[in-house]
Amino acid sequence: MITITHYLVLAALLFGISAMGIFMNRKNVLVLLMSIELMLLAVNFNFIAFSQYLGNTAGQVFVFFVLTVAAAESAIGLAIMVLVFRNRNSINISDLDNLKG
Repeated sequence: MITITHYLVLAALLFGISAMGIFMNRKNVLVLLMSIELMLLAVNFNFIAFSQYLGNTAGQVFVFFVLTVAAAESAIGLAIMVLVFRNRNSINISDLDNLKG
């Protein structure tokens, strides 16, 4: 039988992998965006696990809000990345240190 501990361990592993992706790879913007999405997925696993464990649907409703924010973040992040690539021909973070607003 799968208990809440299994879900929490899976969420902790996903969160750890995404944190390693953020801290270890500081050169590629695409990997950073994917790591942030994986971190949000780990948080969603926790919301759903506790929602099921407590018998409350508030966590599941909150997951929909997190997914909405994640979709908007992905769309805006990818759009910015495409525009930067068109102007700079690179998406490396080290090449983006002299952007002017």
